[in-house]
Amino acid sequence: MLSFVHVPAATTLGELKPNGHRPGYDSGDPQTFKLSFDTEPVVKTSIWECQPGGWEVTPRLDTEVCYILSGRANITCHATGRRFEITGGDVIVQPKDWTGRWEVTETIRKFACHGFD
Repeated sequence: MLSFVHVPAATTLGELKPNGHRPGYDSGDPQTFKLSFDTEPVVKTSIWECQPGGWEVTPRLDTEVCYILSGRANITCHATGRRFEITGGDVIVQPKDWTGRWEVTETIRKFACHGFD
């Protein structure tokens, strides 16, 4: 059962736990950092940060909804060829089976929620 979770604003802006390189990266040095919240197994929620770099997204296994807290990235959707510049304040939804490319140009921090479909 999912319990009530409250995360104070200072926590979303503070230090995160090192999480290694972004798997599958092919450019830059995208070190990642993460703070997971106690919401599993229903959904997975976290604050995630990544330094500049790029990677391909193979078909996603689940849908992810993100609120971008800070930073910048360019995301290209393979199905349409459209490129989106995202920045703090933006919301993105990457649906299950989505493919594309992320290019983080300025360390990005996002609140992410995924695992539902």
